Amino acid sequence: MLITPSESPQGSFRSSRNPWVFGVLWLIVITLGVLMIAQLPQSQLLTDPFLQLPTANAVRVVWFTEFPGIEHRVIYGEQFQENAQANTTQLSRTYEDQDSYVGVQTKDNKIYTKPVRRPIWRHEAEIQGLTPGIKVPYQVTSTMETGQTISSKPFTLAPNPQPGTPLKILLTSDHQLKPMTATNLQKMIETVDQLDAIFVAGDLVNIPDRASEWFDDNRGGAFFPVLQGRAHYKLEKDGVTTLYTGGELIQHIPLFPAIGNHEVMGRFSPEKSLNEQFNDPYPRALVEKAYGSNLDQTELKNYTFNSDTYSEIFSLPDKKKNYYAVTFGDVRLIALYITNIWRTPNLGQDARGKYRERDQDFNQMKNWGYGQHIFEPIQPGSPQYTWLQQELESPEFQRAKYKIVMFHHPPHSLGDNIVPPYTNPVQFTEQDGSGQIKMIRYEYPKQQDYIIQDLMPLLEKAGVQLVYYGHSHLWNRFISDRGLHFLESSNVGNTYGAYLGKKRRFIPPAFTEAYSAVGDPNGLKPIMPTLKP
Repeated sequence: MLITPSESPQGSFRSSRNPWVFGVLWLIVITLGVLMIAQLPQSQLLTDPFLQLPTANAVRVVWFTEFPGIEHRVIYGEQFQENAQANTTQLSRTYEDQDSYVGVQTKDNKIYTKPVRRPIWRHEAEIQGLTPGIKVPYQVTSTMETGQTISSKPFTLAPNPQPGTPLKILLTSDHQLKPMTATNLQKMIETVDQLDAIFVAGDLVNIPDRASEWFDDNRGGAFFPVLQGRAHYKLEKDGVTTLYTGGELIQHIPLFPAIGNHEVMGRFSPEKSLNEQFNDPYPRALVEKAYGSNLDQTELKNYTFNSDTYSEIFSLPDKKKNYYAVTFGDVRLIALYITNIWRTPNLGQDARGKYRERDQDFNQMKNWGYGQHIFEPIQPGSPQYTWLQQELESPEFQRAKYKIVMFHHPPHSLGDNIVPPYTNPVQFTEQDGSGQIKMIRYEYPKQQDYIIQDLMPLLEKAGVQLVYYGHSHLWNRFISDRGLHFLESSNVGNTYGAYLGKKRRFIPPAFTEAYSAVGDPNGLKPIMPTLKP
């Protein structure tokens, strides 16, 4: 379907870009943003350091500040006699808005009236010359423009463990500032000996461009604080309030993420709230068809969707891809970009959902949601599928003792988000006798489910042993007939419940496709837990 310029996602494209007007507007917005952000404490590190991408003799150390600084270093060694200078970059899309819980702003005390840019700087240094199995003390220091130096506490780092090293790896997902995340992580470190790594199967935050959700949400449960033992999340029960701080984890061990739907922002707008932008992605193929090569990459992302904040925060092997493969000890981990926009199953006339468009939008194509469309293709012939085929044939994959594939969307689940099938929505338009649109709806053919039909046979044939994922916020375990293990996780323990017995998923009536109300839609029986919680 072709989008004409007048039907483009943000209205007329070329005529709306007066550089003088936009320059003045953005100068005002940035000035206001600087004044507002100035209320936040800046004479401290925004995060403790955390570890990324270990290799045989090196590991990367990353941390964040709210000032560019004049020098950022890691000092390390038994006497802190070594040092490595960090490279500094500024995050390009971090904002706060009227729905942020940041600084003194709360639900009832609004500071922001619309999105305001929040300047944040990322610092990364690679520590080389390390020996496997030997933990080395380190700390980071950042020097402000005033000459003041700010340092973290000392922590420890190590390179990749050697093959044959026993490992404890935390499997978690869907943190999203949930009430129990800090609690679960704190209880985990109180009961489990030192971990070696963390695999996170997506949905790290709720709104990826809202900086405070990553760094300092004032409700106490932002992403980095709960994984660094710096959270301050309060839970009240029976009149007793308990403070939970999470766990001091990623300062000492590497974190490996996979991208989820909550790491993808929709169409950019300087006026719409971050929540509205997040819920408004647009299929990229439609914009590319309309404008061809007339858009640069930034414009294309602004008019469709982007994951820039996610890819700028983490050290990915290739910043141009949200899928990668790494070796960690005996494990070959493949993290894939398998996620789509979540939309409501509601069939009400005001629902821009999985199965229909809103009545008011029938003749407003620029407002269509296009159902639960996929962000990155995974079907045969797509760049990601071709890359995966090459990875499965690589020496690194072939010689690995444990072969694990991690992504966000579930292939097998008793949860809600596995319905409808993972495929491109098929649009149906129903009209009355006069040609007026009565309904625009979407179907998802099960025989075209890309995960089940295309991906799973490829992984089984290659000898993958575990597929790990999240998204439905519950714990599920399955084994295929060919011995492939499946594990679905949430934030180390919380659950939204399973659809078994009398508990049924919402299934749209009178639709042509067969959607499963209970059980695993893709035919596996769950392996039930044998230990009582």
